[in-house]
Amino acid sequence: MLAAVRWDLAELGGRAVAAARELALASTSAKDAALASAADLLEGHSDELISSNVEDLDRAQGSGLTPAALDRLRLTPERVHDLASGLRGVARLADPVGQTVAGWLRPDGLEIRQVRVPLGVVGIIYENRPNVTSDAAGLCLKSGNAALLRGSSAAISSNRAIAAVLREACRKAGLPADAVQLVEDTSREGAVAFMRLRGMIDCLVPRGGPALIAAVVDNATVPYVIDGDGNCHVYVDRSADVDMAVSIVANGKTQRPGVCNATESIVVHRDVAARFLTRLAPALDGVELVGDEEARKLLGSDRVAAAEESDWGREYLDLRLSVRIVGSLDEAIAHIRLYGTGHTEAIVTGDRAAARRFQREVDAAVVAVNASTRFTDGEQFGFGAEIGISTQKLHARGPMGLLALTTTKYLLDGDGHTRQ
Repeated sequence: MLAAVRWDLAELGGRAVAAARELALASTSAKDAALASAADLLEGHSDELISSNVEDLDRAQGSGLTPAALDRLRLTPERVHDLASGLRGVARLADPVGQTVAGWLRPDGLEIRQVRVPLGVVGIIYENRPNVTSDAAGLCLKSGNAALLRGSSAAISSNRAIAAVLREACRKAGLPADAVQLVEDTSREGAVAFMRLRGMIDCLVPRGGPALIAAVVDNATVPYVIDGDGNCHVYVDRSADVDMAVSIVANGKTQRPGVCNATESIVVHRDVAARFLTRLAPALDGVELVGDEEARKLLGSDRVAAAEESDWGREYLDLRLSVRIVGSLDEAIAHIRLYGTGHTEAIVTGDRAAARRFQREVDAAVVAVNASTRFTDGEQFGFGAEIGISTQKLHARGPMGLLALTTTKYLLDGDGHTRQ
């Protein structure tokens, strides 16, 4: 069975490689036309997309998915509109392909330029997020890359419908339809084979939970960028505006709890803990709190359950939040260093020196001052959309937009130059 899976994938991979070569030479106007057409087609076929999504939701109802996971799976007219808006936003962005990163002239007259070029074939493996099908493919198209998409079984009907729209948009713009391909084999064997398409996938981006990330680390033989866990902290400093801190934490936890940039942990300075936590608790109605003994004494053991060691480092992706009280900025930074996942960390403070020290000493893809962790997002950063949020340091870190989907090459121009 695995041999057959590999053969099918090899065929898709070969078609993706051929499409990537053609797409790398495509004009900006052709790529933008494909994106505009895709946006129009998504909105024009909204009812069909939602109908396909209902099939996925009906299958998922009895599968044990959490409410947050079901929310990630769900498409609504508003979310389809957002997908289309995201594609239009990407079309408005500057085309990175061919941009000169640096250039210089050597003393002997040799001219050297470093320019941006596409990666080639970008593989995306993801779970229960049909929006990724559109967002990832749109970013790949604009950056001149072919997108080889492998979603989960839970979203297969939605993914098929969205991918079909994107392929039709490519055809209309005169680009190869195989610039966007959906792998419909959602078996575990198929996933492993997908991660091993060496020589076909130039960069693999996994978007999913710990099990998917572990599978990529254990099995992938292609280069990959880890879209890792988001145990995002908010540290409420002693000089924090309490009302601001309540608003930031409530937004980070409750606006959309099932995403990686949701706030999962709060660390509170002891001097402000009583005032802050008593105001925060009513704003987190429906959120389960787990905390240390000091937090439990302040809010009551009936409101705050005792935290276990595993709670401090956990990405809940649900209406659950850990609470730790500390006596200093040093202690807060030490806690975040120990339990953070390198995604997004935030401080709420009125002390500029504390803010700058926090940003300097906390090692994460995004370090925010007086802002919600929910801002770690490609669209919010002005990237139009994102293909993922990298928590590693090579070759990209943080929200990955168009620039993260390119590499560079050096162009040398001489006049009969030979090396002495």
